[in-house]
Amino acid sequence: MKKHTQPLEPDRIYHIYNRGINGENIFKEERNYGYFLEKYAKCISPIADTYAYCLLKNHFHLAVKIKTEQEILAFYRAKKNITEEKNIKNVGEVLNLSDVKNDVKIPDVTKIINQQFAVLFNGYAQAINKAYNRTGGLFEESFRRIMVDNDNYFTELIYYIHQNPIKHGFVNDLRDYPHSSYHSHLSTALTKLKRDEVLEWFGNRNAYEKFHLENQKLNNLDRFSIEFE
Repeated sequence: MKKHTQPLEPDRIYHIYNRGINGENIFKEERNYGYFLEKYAKCISPIADTYAYCLLKNHFHLAVKIKTEQEILAFYRAKKNITEEKNIKNVGEVLNLSDVKNDVKIPDVTKIINQQFAVLFNGYAQAINKAYNRTGGLFEESFRRIMVDNDNYFTELIYYIHQNPIKHGFVNDLRDYPHSSYHSHLSTALTKLKRDEVLEWFGNRNAYEKFHLENQKLNNLDRFSIEFE
């Protein structure tokens, strides 16, 4: 198994990232960013909450919390129009469903999670291939994920994601980059992001903004660097 490709687990926070195959741009022009976010909201919002994101020309970063097992199974039942009486009674038996009414089979929750990400990435790649007359895969084979297991990691991850355009030379000030969640966190417009949770994590809106602006050259971010074998 490649590094950082373990199955995503329910009720866990992750840093998720990927890039274009061989470093190819995955966002060819301005309209692609919005299209990706639309597909992302449709595919991922049912199975994960999103804290932060940044989309760059050839890669992206996400900070997400996978929803609970019960929430994901409820989504799957609704998606497949599976009623409760047809559904399994014990979530722990989701891999052994031979005696369920009408032979309804519900996959393991980790498979449901991965299926939703696959639908996102495959659908986006197909749209790009059609629009730009290309063929083949668009993304590296397996998207990477790192579990966020402590408070400091989460704080620095939110900042790192927003700081990425500086790291890669797109801007000198993270406020100037339009394709990250930084401005969405400060906005009052409707959003699917867990904005209130992020702002509360930093203290409030002013504290969030102050942390970002005072730490634009924050050190010790090497552990967040993308690794691809």
